[in-house]
Amino acid sequence: MSSWQKIYQKILDLPLSLLVKTHSIPSNPVADLELDPERPIVYILPFRSNTDLMTLRRSTLELGLPDPLEPLDIAGKQFSRYVYISDAPSVFGSNSELPQESLEQFTALLEQHKQDSELDIQVVPASILWGRKPGKEDNQKPILRPLNGPEKFFTVLGHGRDCMVRLSPPVSLRYMADNHGTDDSIANKLARVARIHFSRQQLAASGPKLPDRQALFKRLLASKAIEKVVAEEAASRDVPIEKVHKEAIDMMEEIAADFSYSLIKRGDRFLGWLWNRLYQGLNVHNAKQVRKLAQDGHEIVYVPCHRSHMDYLLLSYVLYQEGLVPPHIAAGINLNFFPAGPIFRRGGAFFIRRSFKGNRLYSTVFREYLAELFAKGYSVEYFSEGGRSRTGRLLPAKTGMLSMTIQAMLRGLNRPVTLVPVYIGYEHVMEVATYAKELRGKRKEKENVGQVLRTLRKLRNLGQGYVNFGEPIPLNHYLNEHVPDWHKSIDPIEPQRPQWLNPVVNDLAVKMMTHINDAAATNALTLCGVALLASRQRALSREDLEQQIDCYLQLLRNVPYSEQFTVPDEDAKAMVKHAMEMDKFVVERDSLGEMVSLDRPQAILMTYYRNNIIHLFAMPSLIANIVIYHGRLTTREILAQVEQLYPFLKAELFLRYQQEELATVVESLLDELARQRLILRDGEVITLNNSRIGPLHLLARTISETLQRYAIALTLLNSEPELMKSDLEQQSQMMAQRLSRLHGINAPEFFDKGVFSTLVKTLRAEGYLNEDCHVVSQPVDQLAGLLTNLVSPEVKLTIQAVMNREERIDIEEAAPGA
Repeated sequence: MSSWQKIYQKILDLPLSLLVKTHSIPSNPVADLELDPERPIVYILPFRSNTDLMTLRRSTLELGLPDPLEPLDIAGKQFSRYVYISDAPSVFGSNSELPQESLEQFTALLEQHKQDSELDIQVVPASILWGRKPGKEDNQKPILRPLNGPEKFFTVLGHGRDCMVRLSPPVSLRYMADNHGTDDSIANKLARVARIHFSRQQLAASGPKLPDRQALFKRLLASKAIEKVVAEEAASRDVPIEKVHKEAIDMMEEIAADFSYSLIKRGDRFLGWLWNRLYQGLNVHNAKQVRKLAQDGHEIVYVPCHRSHMDYLLLSYVLYQEGLVPPHIAAGINLNFFPAGPIFRRGGAFFIRRSFKGNRLYSTVFREYLAELFAKGYSVEYFSEGGRSRTGRLLPAKTGMLSMTIQAMLRGLNRPVTLVPVYIGYEHVMEVATYAKELRGKRKEKENVGQVLRTLRKLRNLGQGYVNFGEPIPLNHYLNEHVPDWHKSIDPIEPQRPQWLNPVVNDLAVKMMTHINDAAATNALTLCGVALLASRQRALSREDLEQQIDCYLQLLRNVPYSEQFTVPDEDAKAMVKHAMEMDKFVVERDSLGEMVSLDRPQAILMTYYRNNIIHLFAMPSLIANIVIYHGRLTTREILAQVEQLYPFLKAELFLRYQQEELATVVESLLDELARQRLILRDGEVITLNNSRIGPLHLLARTISETLQRYAIALTLLNSEPELMKSDLEQQSQMMAQRLSRLHGINAPEFFDKGVFSTLVKTLRAEGYLNEDCHVVSQPVDQLAGLLTNLVSPEVKLTIQAVMNREERIDIEEAAPGA
């Protein structure tokens, strides 16, 4: 580097330090990019630019990476630690060829690998993005282009506070040298690949160019599917075709987003302030795989769980912070009220009615709009549960949007489509008290400005927030696996509903929800909620609470539920301290120490947080139940009972294990329980350890309410084999309500009709009910006997007493004059 260039860079560094604020992605490059700090690093940039180089330098020093201005010393020779793949343009034009000095450096570095078999230089692509404005469709300028001096000057002035430094996974020069040689052509090939990489990176960050809204509507109206429906509607209703055209345009106005980059940019700053005020921190996990999907050109469909209205904002904010373009979001029409509706619309929301039934024109317009989003490459987000979960559990998916996604693929999309499940969790959900009131029968309040203002008044520190990205589901691969000839259904004009669509969508929906639960985030509050709600009086001494949390942490860390779920790094004492600071518990002190408890209203609210992660403890809790109620049995006997009950838990809680995996899972959990001395193991024989019965009882009670619910339904089936499906669900619900009052069960989902509906479906799928939903006697007897042995004697007596009372009422109603 010449001396005048060094002077220029030092002079340039001062104004850049004042004008430029960099956002580096990833924030932990050594871990995320799997960089080896012991191996040499060379940075590769898309364009020759001292401004970009000095900005990269500031970012790499903050990240603890090598300074790009420091020379690289190899075998006594010095090399520049950065290369460009294009020269900087002048005001008169640009040259896209690989600069001669870059070509020479690449060739020299490859030659060094030829001479030194141990050498392996990591080439790290580094892209500096000044703003992420996608531009308009009528602008023909390329997405990634070099800027000349005056353009760069005004860009730094306008977008210096919105500068992103994006580092990508390294390319091994050892691999290049060993597999492709060391001549000049390899350097040119590497430069061509890097250009494509940088272009895709820019597209992933800014998204496709935005359409003119009216031009979009004209394009939709010109589609064959809408033309056909408009003509048929006009003929069937005997109205002018222009009137139906106007109705279609009104529907487009109601539905379509009006994405605004300037609002997203301002919203990012506002939300940054908001999260810092609301939460002590945001924890984001597994975003690396999503960035790779965007980089590889996938059409991404985000499918998060739905806990709060904050979900919309939180996920868009996190994606923008991760260097990705915020998605277009399917939002309920109930959110389209002033002033929130216009703001959401400009933030990417498109609005959807609760039901399409009987409105063919609306369904066609909406489906064509969604297909247009996919065709243009906009990422999309929708909440498959259909609404916010009032119980904290994941709800069965509504499959309408998923069906339309696959129908869009049947139109012949050019890019692969991938579902990205997202688990969103909180230590405090602002609406949780409202959910409890709604579950007690209060009508849901319609969203309005007053509700928003009341919510804003409650802004306070709400603990931690969590966004975990689950394992992606590539739809093309999934369809190839389950419907090998699905391509034959492609129709570029009219979307089809082939016979295979419904069963495939239903199976895919279950897989999608399972992947969301796979990515669950545990935290201090949810774990304390699990422990306190498992105690009979909803109270534990602080020492016992810490001991139980430690038990949970060891289980989760030593027998991980999945690769995607997360467990805090803190120990049990720190987590209990943090949870107590959330002001959710009653803390009393006496001469023996502190007691931590939940009053009744707070216990009801705490079930919401417990239910967020109850699926993580379903298997260990079931095993603990079996051991406690039998006292002594073999591993084979435990496995047999688990295998019989597991399909019901799997269906209700979207558990991840396949039936053939259960033996391995049970063995691992038994080993861990024995290691913690919660049980005693002598070869194949399992017995209770009375000295550690307390923690085992608390673990067992996590799933005991679910087993009690199953016992209610099976007892009913045993006594009335001809009971109709609807009657079984209704009577089970009534009995559960009675049981909850008599035994102080505070969980609102205990008598939720939906869980009984899922139970009946599983009974039929597993062969306990025949095609007419009548009982198959022997399997039902066996299952009823198994469940009866896993509920407490007092609960068993209550179920029988309620059964006897209902039988007396039936007899009296049948013979009123007797």
